[in-house]
Amino acid sequence: MAAGEERSIVAAGTGTAWHALPGQEVLGILGAEARGLDSGEAARRLAEHGPNVLPASAGRHPLIRFLGQFHSALIYFLLAAAAAALVLGHRVDAGVIVAVVMINAIIGFIQEDRAERALSAIGRMVAPRAHAYRDGRRVTLPVADLVPGDIVLVEAGDRVPADLRLIRARGLTVEEAMLTGESVAAEKHEDRVAPEAPLGDRICMAFSGTLVAAGQGTGVVVATGAATQIGQISALIAGVATLTTPLLRQINDFARRFTWATFAVALALFLFATQLRGYGWTEALIAVVALAVGAIPEGLPAVITITLAIGVQRMAARRAVIRRLPAVETLGATSVICSDKTGTLTRNEMVARRVAVAGHMLAAAGEGYAPQGALSDGDGIDDVAALEAAAGIIRCGLLCNDAELGQREGRWVVDGDPMEGALVALAMKAGLDPAQLRLEWPRSDEIPFDARYRYMATRHRAPDGRHAIFVKGAPEQLLAMCRSEAATGGERPIDAAAWERLIAAAASDGERVLGFAVRPDARADGPLGHGDLDDRLVFLGIVGFIDPPREEVKAAIAECRSAGIAVKMITGDHGATAAAIARQLGLGDRAGVVTGADLDATPDDRLAALAGEADVFARTSPEHKLRIVRALQSTGQVVAMTGDGVNDAPALKQADVGVAMGIKGTEAAKEASEMVLLDDNFVSIVAAVHEGRTVYDNIRKVIAWTLPTNGGEVLIVIAAILAGFTMPMTPAQILWINLATSVTLGLVLAFEPPEPGVMKRAPRDPSAALLSPFLVWRVVLVSGLFSLAILGIFFFAKARGHDVETARTMVVNLIVVMEIFYLFNVRYLHGGSITLKGLAGTPAVLGAIAVVAAGQLAFTYAPVMQMLFQTRPVPLFEGMVILGCGVALLMVLEVEKAMLRRLGLFAELSDQPVAAGRQR
Repeated sequence: MAAGEERSIVAAGTGTAWHALPGQEVLGILGAEARGLDSGEAARRLAEHGPNVLPASAGRHPLIRFLGQFHSALIYFLLAAAAAALVLGHRVDAGVIVAVVMINAIIGFIQEDRAERALSAIGRMVAPRAHAYRDGRRVTLPVADLVPGDIVLVEAGDRVPADLRLIRARGLTVEEAMLTGESVAAEKHEDRVAPEAPLGDRICMAFSGTLVAAGQGTGVVVATGAATQIGQISALIAGVATLTTPLLRQINDFARRFTWATFAVALALFLFATQLRGYGWTEALIAVVALAVGAIPEGLPAVITITLAIGVQRMAARRAVIRRLPAVETLGATSVICSDKTGTLTRNEMVARRVAVAGHMLAAAGEGYAPQGALSDGDGIDDVAALEAAAGIIRCGLLCNDAELGQREGRWVVDGDPMEGALVALAMKAGLDPAQLRLEWPRSDEIPFDARYRYMATRHRAPDGRHAIFVKGAPEQLLAMCRSEAATGGERPIDAAAWERLIAAAASDGERVLGFAVRPDARADGPLGHGDLDDRLVFLGIVGFIDPPREEVKAAIAECRSAGIAVKMITGDHGATAAAIARQLGLGDRAGVVTGADLDATPDDRLAALAGEADVFARTSPEHKLRIVRALQSTGQVVAMTGDGVNDAPALKQADVGVAMGIKGTEAAKEASEMVLLDDNFVSIVAAVHEGRTVYDNIRKVIAWTLPTNGGEVLIVIAAILAGFTMPMTPAQILWINLATSVTLGLVLAFEPPEPGVMKRAPRDPSAALLSPFLVWRVVLVSGLFSLAILGIFFFAKARGHDVETARTMVVNLIVVMEIFYLFNVRYLHGGSITLKGLAGTPAVLGAIAVVAAGQLAFTYAPVMQMLFQTRPVPLFEGMVILGCGVALLMVLEVEKAMLRRLGLFAELSDQPVAAGRQR
């Protein structure tokens, strides 16, 4: 390149045109080398350039968020009632209404802020990570820690973590639609392009935020954070998740309808009172205000939002991070879990257990990735001839390999693919030094693994100067590519049938099998292509790997069965391998193992029946996953689907709950999912379903507690107007009840632990109405009982000679006492009866009751409260009568619950366990 051309590379305002420079020159400018930066230099550059993140977008101003708490039809109606009370001269009533609205807004503002902060923190738990070289070793580090000069590796499914100048690309294609608008993935290579090349033509660059569609690449970081091409685009920033969910929209819609219904009833009562009962319009209007404030559950939306946020935090504590709040609701309705096998149902700690070469078989001892364990003939006896025969396959497994083993916190871990890690451990058990062998056999080129070809190949220069190609992959694929096999003293024609029997035997024992081959006479130059492997490979043998099932998964699957949730294993492994693992886990085999070929041969109209009947699917592709999900959904199932690869994204999006793997999952899979498992463990899915059911139960408890208690107040106001007797409560007193109880007793239900048997019930129907028949019955019954008790205590007080103020004070205390006792009843909605432990309550319940009791004592006896609310002291005997009414209410509702359960009138009260494996 001419000097003038080199100077033109620096474009005004855009910095260095890295795409126009040779790769080695870019490395020189950035002070980088292929082994990566050392840790000290990386830290210095991080301090200089800052973290690799985009500036966070400004959220809503706190004042706007606070004013948003008033944006509700319920609140507008209450404010209108306050204005009416003020016009009528009832300043205390108006002041109390406004105070309640303000307190509700403040609580909602604080809780929303806490919920958003919690969701942001949870989002950071699944922050993207990148593979890079530091200190000469391949490491995994947070994307935010990347600096200019870092050497980064990307492969299919990765989100490019920074702007990279590619120095090596193998079959690499990148989806750049977010930057260029091109719908087709762009092919990439290392060669420089003209300085003036537009963004879409810079084929030697990979830009931050774009998605790797296929292949592998290595690049040097040339820009991070705000300096990248994506600049100020906020798509990569994990913003605060919205708190609006389908359930909350359903609640808000209910609130709007409820408000208009309340307004219509209030207007009708106003007309009735003024036209037929002779009320003055002032007196009638204040009665209507009392009706409005008694009817409206102003705190309900806020409490439900808090309940959902608490559920998200609980799930995160159980290693399941919710990325979208609607998943909290959907999890409780999940009826089918479709799970990967490797790493989710199993430990994802592969161990090379069996090595088979021509004429010899070796067994490898040891657990996990620890390079300890002997290689023997299976009976624990050293077989020198077998070890010598296996030297070639062990060397192949170590060189055709990108993984590294290392010790962290006292245990051996793999950085890279688990099976490749097991091959490194196998080589170390055989006495090889991975670093030394890779130094003696330097790699010159490679063909990365691709699902279409099902193998990986690498070309190496041998110590004697010759070149060899090592291949590993699906054994049946390699058998088809080989005409000879390695044997003692040279090569011989391949005995494919014998190898197929060995492969089947290993698979039937639950082993995953890889085949290995070599081309010893490879050419030294030119790019390595698939044509270099055609009919020129020598089959070396097979290695069988075992990934043992997680001990806790078998119990979790049994728990799913008791909960009416079907579990289906979907794997790309051999059918025999899948069947062996399924047997160990206790998964059913009603339809045997269904393979990908079986799915291909099954038309869509018959697939639903097959998908519902089968529990184990083997040799499947991501396209098969998508078909299985759709088939299950067509029968009304609610499906949770796990996935980790970029090709799993369609199935994850199609599923009702997409579940991505936090450890092995690609960024594409995580972005398509509603939930991320931090530990890739199936048990975490079951735990999340458990929490989802608990959250939905608690929301129903909040509704079941709020609506009937408000309903009792409304019926009393209506009865007073219709019958023409003195109002048992003033509007201010009604608001005191709502304020004192909704922010204490109502909120405490959000923290309720799960009821017994929460995982022994059938999954709920997601289309079922929020107010089930049982809840409607409860609203009617409890509202009636409240109104009867209120009338009874009011007229009892009058009969005892108390004035109206004392009678009203007794009514307010009665309502609060009954709400406390009703709280204990509503804590067990699914057929459970209160036990002594239940009566003891949780710390949250006891704390709420203590606060309410203190508030009621102040309401009844404090002079300032007596002046504000027109209350009077309650005599001891009357107080005991009020407590007795609360106990009576609890006993009546417990008897009612037991009778309904015995009569079987409401399915949700059934305490019978679900039939194993039952589905809707």
